Amino acid sequence: MAAFVKAVNAKIRANPMLDYVCSTHFWGPVSNFGIPVAAVLDTQKSPDLISGQMTGALCIYSATFMRYSLAVTPKNYLLFACHFVNECAQLTQGYRYLSYHNWGGKEKAELEKGLEAAKDTAAKVENRAKDALSK
Repeated sequence: MAAFVKAVNAKIRANPMLDYVCSTHFWGPVSNFGIPVAAVLDTQKSPDLISGQMTGALCIYSATFMRYSLAVTPKNYLLFACHFVNECAQLTQGYRYLSYHNWGGKEKAELEKGLEAAKDTAAKVENRAKDALSK
């Protein structure tokens, strides 16, 4: 059995593509892609759910590992792409956070919510008035 495993390993290592797919240079970034995928999906959620501290930490984390991915030998472009996507998504989330909490987005949302409530109330009053007039 050991000879079989050794032969399969030698066969894999002889093929450069299979050798790459069986390495941590490939599987590390692939397993790490869950973070940027989640961040991109979070850009569709309400900005009041964004954590400013976590967004800042993830920006620093991604920038650090973007640098690391190019500093190792051989350069790991897949890891770079993973953290580049995450950095872009986190910067987008950071902008949304600042826009909502610091640049008037929260007040605008509350104003729009109040405007919608006023429109609903006006529609109800109008319907009641029509019903009263039709009797």
